[in-house]
Amino acid sequence: MKLSILDQSPISSGQTAQQALHDSLLLAQEADRLGYSRIWLTEHHDLPGLACSSPEVMISYIGTQTKNIRIGAGAVLLPHYKPFRVAETFNMLATLFPGRVDLGIGRAPGGSAEVTMALSDNYLQNVYKMPDLVQELLHYLRRDFPESHQFSTISAAPVPETLPVPWILGTSEKSAKLAAENGVAYAFGEFMSQKDGVKSLQLYRDQFQAKGTLTSPETILTVAVICAEDEEKAKEIALSNTLWRIQSEQGEGKTVPSMQEAKQYEWTEREKDLKEKIEGKMITGSPSQVKRRLLDLQERYQADEIMLITITHDLEDRLNSFRLIAKEFLR
Repeated sequence: MKLSILDQSPISSGQTAQQALHDSLLLAQEADRLGYSRIWLTEHHDLPGLACSSPEVMISYIGTQTKNIRIGAGAVLLPHYKPFRVAETFNMLATLFPGRVDLGIGRAPGGSAEVTMALSDNYLQNVYKMPDLVQELLHYLRRDFPESHQFSTISAAPVPETLPVPWILGTSEKSAKLAAENGVAYAFGEFMSQKDGVKSLQLYRDQFQAKGTLTSPETILTVAVICAEDEEKAKEIALSNTLWRIQSEQGEGKTVPSMQEAKQYEWTEREKDLKEKIEGKMITGSPSQVKRRLLDLQERYQADEIMLITITHDLEDRLNSFRLIAKEFLR
């Protein structure tokens, strides 16, 4: 089974954003060594606990210091940007790192309402225009505008020998349908969705229309995972992740707390309910336990690839989680 990584560049308590971004590089280098297929960097804006606002910059930073692993955005939030500029940027990256670049496309705002206004004057209108924006972007990448189109004579230069691979990222049937209609690969964010992912992936496969270079449907399932030598340790490590997510949802979370801070925290009844729900969506356990859960998910969703997102306070715990999983799947 192919395994990949989604990295949000989390900032831990006592850490700077610079250190968090450097940790993303160290993670990518270790993933490259271990044999993971790809690593995608996320786009978030003005969120204190997440350091990466520009995945394009991180792709370039990581690409120069890794060898084989595919590198990409998970995702570029297209309603904020002109498709031509996105095509230029990723064609540039694909020229620098041939055969390694993925262009994940999403529609989320990536931050608060104020951030949305600062980034784009027409975000909500562009969300409604998302199908048109995706088609325009793909025309630039594929260089297949109709001759009568006003943009048929321009190129998103430089034009790479191997194009960046477009992906639609989503959490619903709407995004699955958009990916299928445009003949691009589809990644479902199971770790952040309350929708029926099995149904979304099946809809994508059923309605897929071959276009561009992709001749058959291709899917990724993204799940939250923390693996350690035993289940007790994995759950202990995961506690700070859970607390950070709850605090972030309440507008209180700034950085990922330490395990000690999480252990000493006094949970309210509401937070205990949220904790139970978050833990239910996360895979935690020993290598054998995690392997069994991932194989079960792969069979249930019929996904071609599993992408793992792992947030811990300590980098070594994060790296160790990926190492342990790699020993089970990639050796």
